[in-house]
Amino acid sequence: MDFLRPATWAEALAAKAAEPEAVPIQGGTDVMVEINFDVRRPAALLDLTSIAELGDWELTADGRLRVGAGVPYTRIIAELGDRLPGLAQASRTVGSPQIRNRASVGGNLGAASPAGDSHPPLLAGDAVIEVESAARGTRMIPAADFYLGVKRSALEPDELIRAFHARPAAGPQYFSKVGTRNAMVIAVCSFAIALHPAERRLGTGIGSAAPTPRRARAAEEFAARELDWTGAAPLDAALLARFGELAAEAASPIDDVRGTAAYRRHAIAVMARRTLSWAWHDYREKVEACA
Repeated sequence: MDFLRPATWAEALAAKAAEPEAVPIQGGTDVMVEINFDVRRPAALLDLTSIAELGDWELTADGRLRVGAGVPYTRIIAELGDRLPGLAQASRTVGSPQIRNRASVGGNLGAASPAGDSHPPLLAGDAVIEVESAARGTRMIPAADFYLGVKRSALEPDELIRAFHARPAAGPQYFSKVGTRNAMVIAVCSFAIALHPAERRLGTGIGSAAPTPRRARAAEEFAARELDWTGAAPLDAALLARFGELAAEAASPIDDVRGTAAYRRHAIAVMARRTLSWAWHDYREKVEACA
């Protein structure tokens, strides 16, 4: 197995172009586990940890946050928690403190596991993934189009993930996760919600309950249509129940060692109701405070 360690982004793109089978690693928290258990034996590893720019984030001219693929979860929590609260909540559930110090959203995207904790809030928040190749330059891929199958993404063989882009939260955001214990556990299933009050809509994200992370589109459309976006009215119980049902219908889970398909559907419905309740409570409080 070759070990490639470029010092610059240009060198990384050149190395990936020359050896498309090389597997990128930033924190290595997924890849090294697979190698240690002999699940995967790549021809080469492409170590990106020396590329400083991947650990930077900035507010761009169009008002979006551009977060480098190497920014670890601990910094998402500490530095971006107020602007990307849903993603920060998900980041707090990732592994142990040691893992959060190394692992990154870029690595989660590269693995493209349906159970990845960052995927639901990226979907709910309309994130866009910035990828690049030496031959074709930069592509911007909406998160909803990024996941193609179990651990398969829209990345071409010669492309690397450079950053993700997301607008700072325009309303309340929440993330909920069910696991077999409270910490250091792969999600049995997860759900994220992001309210966009100015646009009178919300975004959702479902994790570990389908071959890919996905949005609950019918639930989003229902809520956008039925919610009282003036914030004057509390949530109707029937609306909340229907939102949960539609979110569960968007899932297509399986039975595995972590949970049954029936349990996952039930849990998605419960988490959808809870996260909408939490987000709506926060939204109404803000509306009342501004009145």
